[in-house]
This record gives sequence, C-alpha cells and structure tokens, in this order.
Amino acid sequence: MLMPSIFGENLFDDFFGDLDREMRHVDRRLYGKNAAREMKTDVREHDDRYEINIDLPGFKKDEVTLELDNGYLTVTAAKGLDKDETTKKGKLIRQERYAGTLQRSFYVGEEVTQTDISAKLEHGVLSISVPKKEAKKLPEKQTIMIEG
Repeated sequence: MLMPSIFGENLFDDFFGDLDREMRHVDRRLYGKNAAREMKTDVREHDDRYEINIDLPGFKKDEVTLELDNGYLTVTAAKGLDKDETTKKGKLIRQERYAGTLQRSFYVGEEVTQTDISAKLEHGVLSISVPKKEAKKLPEKQTIMIEG
C-alpha cells in the first residue's frame, strides 16, 4: 500500500523508483563504457570573443590538433601507448590508460580565419580563444518584376 511521506515513506518511491534507477545509467548507455573519455568542454562568452576550455588530461601539445574548415573548428586529440609490455618497471598486467582518438567540432562562423584563433594547452586544459565576427549581411529582400 502506498503511504504519504508523513508516515516515513515517499508516496512516489514505488512508482518512480525503477525509473530513477534507470536514469542514473542513461549516460553509460549513450556513451558506452568509455563515457569518462569524452572531451569535457566549457564555453564562455565575452564582449569580443568566445573562450573554449576543453579538459584533455594526459595529452601533450604534439598530440592535439586544431583545424578550421568551412566555419567549423575541429579539435582532435590522439594518444598511443607503448607496445613494450616488459620494462625496467616490470611486466604490465593491467592497463587502464586511454589510447585512441577523441574529436569534437564547434561552429565558429565562416568569417573567422586561422590567424584569428589562439590556443594554449596548460595543465591538461586546452584553452581556445575565438573572436566574435559579424556575419556578412545578406541582401535585403527585393521583388523582381515579371515581364509580360
């Protein structure tokens, strides 16, 4: 029997309990077991620019590339691991470090050029500064006369 919360139980626990447990695992189903490896990103807007901060722990400067193509800024981070399993440190029996490629794209506008964008990788955080540029104005609507 469902009882109000004044009796020590929540009226909706039985009804929403299973749904609540399912919702906690949605991100695991969406991103798979590698959910922790996605590129966590913060975007801040300033008066003259956008600031993008991406968490890339463990990546070095030469493992990260930025490309600008048709108004899209693409950030790619690729990491490989050493294949040598036996080193001076001993034989590797379990490895949880990430090896592979992460990629994320942002639309920054077709007016932005490569020289406008600045980036810095420091303490595992990639900071990108993208200036605000006004889009080219489209011509105003004009009516074309039809002959005849």
